[in-house]
Amino acid sequence: MLTTVEQSAIFDKIDGINVTLNAGGMNTINIVLAFVMFGVALGIKPKMFVEVFRKPKSVILGLVCQLVLLPALTFCLALAFGKQISWTMALGMILVASCPGGNISNFMSSLSKANVELSVSLTAVTTALAVLMTPFNFWAWGNLYLHCSSIAADVPTLVIPLWDVFKTIFILLGIPLTLGILCSQYLPKVANFLKKPLQWVSIVFFLAMVVLSFWSNRAAFMQCVKYIFIVVLIHNLLALTIGFSVGSIFRVPGKDRRTMTIETGIQNSGLGLVLLLGTPIFTNCFGDTPFGGMLVITAWWGVWHIVSGLTVSTVFNLVDRKQSKKAAISE
Repeated sequence: MLTTVEQSAIFDKIDGINVTLNAGGMNTINIVLAFVMFGVALGIKPKMFVEVFRKPKSVILGLVCQLVLLPALTFCLALAFGKQISWTMALGMILVASCPGGNISNFMSSLSKANVELSVSLTAVTTALAVLMTPFNFWAWGNLYLHCSSIAADVPTLVIPLWDVFKTIFILLGIPLTLGILCSQYLPKVANFLKKPLQWVSIVFFLAMVVLSFWSNRAAFMQCVKYIFIVVLIHNLLALTIGFSVGSIFRVPGKDRRTMTIETGIQNSGLGLVLLLGTPIFTNCFGDTPFGGMLVITAWWGVWHIVSGLTVSTVFNLVDRKQSKKAAISE
């Protein structure tokens, strides 16, 4: 256990991490993120939404996991951490939980031999709803945390300019998503050619964005990463557990349960990082108050959920192999 003085020193280092990008750099990131979301939409066909309404159980449960349970239980986890985390780190956790499903979740579902169509449907729906749900969940749970947590007693009220966030998310997600679906519908050969390469581009893009953004603060980041690692590890385990537990409780098919696990455990933290870096939202909220904790939590989440997604996929495949061996022996 760290002493109060040691915790305070760590929090100061984390919040002191400042990322500054010029207009050209931020525009490049926005364009690439929009391109990545276009790639996600290439696997979406309008008929998938018809199937959602025909067999809505798994989709509804998946949406509840991501849009309701994850933000709510993240709020509870942040309170449970108490003074072990700073209020900026807590808000970073809530921001990640408020983002839609990550753009590599479909790839991870494919590796896991899960229900890929369900994965694509959940990604599409949560991304579409993110225009409203991301700012709302962050505003609602963020303010509730600041109100309930004693460590945030001196922090100003969290005021989110919803219209500005709406415009940002609509440009970054809504337009590319629409164009990708249209391309998938009317130019299927082009969509199939671009789909898999763009999945890898999304991974490389996020890692490059994290490295470039924090390069000037690499010394402070490396000193704090062990502390951040533990917080993100526990938060990500919570997310994965929510999806798996809800799928198990409601007895959805095994492939659907795997998909719900992955979709809830992989969030579009790239969107969260872009919101933090590319908009004046949080500067307007907190003025000169440093909020590096939000940046490092969001950034490390994006790195870690790639590792955890691959780990979960490996575990699921090992389970399949074990079951196949048992079936072969019994025969």
